Amino acid sequence: MRIAICDDCREDALQMKAQLEGHNVTVYENGEQLLQAVGEEYCQYVLYLLDIYLGAMDGIELARRLRLLDEEAAICFVSSSDAFYREAYDLYAIQYLLKPIAPEALQHLVEQVERIKKKETERVLRFKWRGKLGSIPVKKILFVSSREHKLSIYCKDGSIQECIGKMDEMADQLCGGAFCRVHQSFVVNLYYVDSLDGNELDIAGYRIPISRRYGAEVKKRYQEILFEEMN
Repeated sequence: MRIAICDDCREDALQMKAQLEGHNVTVYENGEQLLQAVGEEYCQYVLYLLDIYLGAMDGIELARRLRLLDEEAAICFVSSSDAFYREAYDLYAIQYLLKPIAPEALQHLVEQVERIKKKETERVLRFKWRGKLGSIPVKKILFVSSREHKLSIYCKDGSIQECIGKMDEMADQLCGGAFCRVHQSFVVNLYYVDSLDGNELDIAGYRIPISRRYGAEVKKRYQEILFEEMN
């Protein structure tokens, strides 16, 4: 696995690198170096281990910028303080580890990322449209809407795929994990939700209503996703 460590404490960085023996690990001393590598050289990593306290650009700001360059990044924050949990999980950090980091904690993190990436690679949504069969990787789907027996699949790249089907059947295929039924006409990937405001979700500029029937479960699951790694 290709892993980037960004930590201005060289001793901490080298200690983590030693604990990740067997993986392709590159150490960066500051956020500017890492962003240059990812942006200019297009040197993307599967996992980013980011220290919170990095000087001019802290780990939170670095993660925001990395998200713009690499939406699929698995980001883990490492810190001597737990003061930034909320900010970390607003950025969908996969983990937040407190220093000193035990080898078994890093090993667990790597195994977790490997499982997630494997599932993302393998799982696809199959559909039928105008007599032809097609498929879309589930990880690319923002949400699905329905109207009069026609389903519209909204994807991260801005494309919209239409297909014939019933929302109940679509929900059976997708719901669980990242996806949740939020309305009679909508199934949403909660990992891509930008905000939850009252009875609406904001996802990539779309406002998705949450019906009373599904409201309690949606809000509960959304909070679980935000904080599922904190414990």
